[in-house]
Amino acid sequence: MDQSFLVMLSNLLHLHNSLDPTTSLLSDTISSTTASASASPSSATSPTSLLYSSSIAPLLFFTIASVLSYVASTRPTTSSTTTTTTTTTTTQPQPNASDYSVSAFRALTTEHIWSLEAPLRDAHWRSLYGLSYPVFTTVVDKLKPHIAVSNLSLPSDYAVAMVLSRLAHGLSAKTVAARYSLDPYLVSKITNMVTRLLATKLYPEFIKIPVGRRRLVETTQAFEELTSLPNMCGAIDTSPVKLHSLPNPNPATYRCRYGYPSVLLQVVSDHKKIFWDVCVKAPGGTDDATHFRDSLVYNRLTSGDVVWDKVMNVRGHHVRPYVVGDWCYPLLPFLLTPFSPSGMGTPAQNLFDGMLMKGRSVVVEAISLLKGRWKILQDLNVGLHHAPQTIVACCVLHNLCQIAREPEPELWKEPDESGPQPRVLDSEKSFYFFGENLRQALADDLHQKLSSR
Repeated sequence: MDQSFLVMLSNLLHLHNSLDPTTSLLSDTISSTTASASASPSSATSPTSLLYSSSIAPLLFFTIASVLSYVASTRPTTSSTTTTTTTTTTTQPQPNASDYSVSAFRALTTEHIWSLEAPLRDAHWRSLYGLSYPVFTTVVDKLKPHIAVSNLSLPSDYAVAMVLSRLAHGLSAKTVAARYSLDPYLVSKITNMVTRLLATKLYPEFIKIPVGRRRLVETTQAFEELTSLPNMCGAIDTSPVKLHSLPNPNPATYRCRYGYPSVLLQVVSDHKKIFWDVCVKAPGGTDDATHFRDSLVYNRLTSGDVVWDKVMNVRGHHVRPYVVGDWCYPLLPFLLTPFSPSGMGTPAQNLFDGMLMKGRSVVVEAISLLKGRWKILQDLNVGLHHAPQTIVACCVLHNLCQIAREPEPELWKEPDESGPQPRVLDSEKSFYFFGENLRQALADDLHQKLSSR
């Protein structure tokens, strides 16, 4: 029985006794029922026996008690200490859903965080947000000034954590909204803001073409140790990023060679699987060569905007730093491709192709790491307008993880590449001629070096 009802009933008994001290609510009831039982046993169980009590007070107070019992049963259950804590609860308003979720997040992220061993702490953080606690705080510190000017009602670390959890696990806005007690529209708004900041404010700091001599020498030497080819400074590849739904405008243009709707991601990676260029500006149905020719890095390399002062002489040819790609890319002095995709070249050419593809493997692994670490790229559930910035934001976060030497997750496997060789444009004929001679010189030099060992 409700404890509050027992208290009310007790108060009624005291009130009755004070009004009519010559009778008792219980004694009247018992005496009346006893008398009825002695006079007529069959009437002992009759509820009407209460009407013949010597006082009307029992009936009155039982009626009041019944009404109060009904009222008490329809009220929400409260603690027995409600009356003692009334003053406290009135001075502290109840938190709304977002306040509760912020409190829950802070309890999760700050409780005993520094008492944990670093490996245990960081492993827990990676399972939640895709990166360790130190890298998480780095991201928050760099984005906090930009988030502050947006007048966001949520703390910066809470907003970043929410977006990272979505990127790391591929969650939809509705799922994240339910988990954090927020409106789905607010989740989408915060996701768009954080990914935009990552793709614009942090991009110049963490995605850079290696023009500095120290980094350039380190990169070319590492590639040479891997492939025995001199002055290689990067590997390029394109990967379709699957869209969760087929876009309405021109849906056929978004279907990639694997059959699903997508947008194209083009990246250039160094030997550490760190991206030094990222481009997302074409539907999934676009071929790799067209996407490359529309990219900023192509314009910068063909115009001479990127100056690499590390030049080598190989069999009378001036070899500047170059990147390598598969046969879907055009052959240029700064982008070398295999002689033959089918291995039908000379021994020197086949050897060169094998080493070139070995160097290209780093960008394939880098893309696999990217999609394995940020699972939202496996099925991109954001609007088409925000797809490029979300992809670029994940590339920035990928570089942060690689620079911090975060443990590499399970690789995301994609189908094998296939596609036709691109035709040579009129504007590229001189580049193609020079690249062809340069590639042959490197192949002959490589064959001679390895044959003499």
